Amino acid sequence: MNDTIIGLLGYITWILVLLVWLAVYRTVLVAKKQQAVNDFKADGSNSPGFGERITRAQSNCVESFAFIGGLMLLALATDSAAITNNLALLLLAARLGQSITHLISTSVLAVQIRFAFFLAQVGICFYWVVLFASKFIGV
Repeated sequence: MNDTIIGLLGYITWILVLLVWLAVYRTVLVAKKQQAVNDFKADGSNSPGFGERITRAQSNCVESFAFIGGLMLLALATDSAAITNNLALLLLAARLGQSITHLISTSVLAVQIRFAFFLAQVGICFYWVVLFASKFIGV
């Protein structure tokens, strides 16, 4: 198993962990009659603070999967994991860092830290795009 596979599996697992955590959180709110089962907004905006943060953290992971997961899958499908292997685990660490920071706080400092983690992911992906373009279209 290479680092791209580990990174992709870790990313997907993290999405699932956040999804289950969100489901348990909402189930507890419903069981305690603090919120009606049909009262949850998709963006979490009407949930208590942590509920909104976990909803957004999970959604952010899903939104970013299109380019992060897509590039990792492209690497695996084209036998080009050498392009992504070196940074796949760093990208996963940045994704985890962004989500965990989001779950902990929404202070100005936390948002700045979260943004730095996001920029690291975007930077890695742009780097991979350049490497893929170089390999496949000779740019």
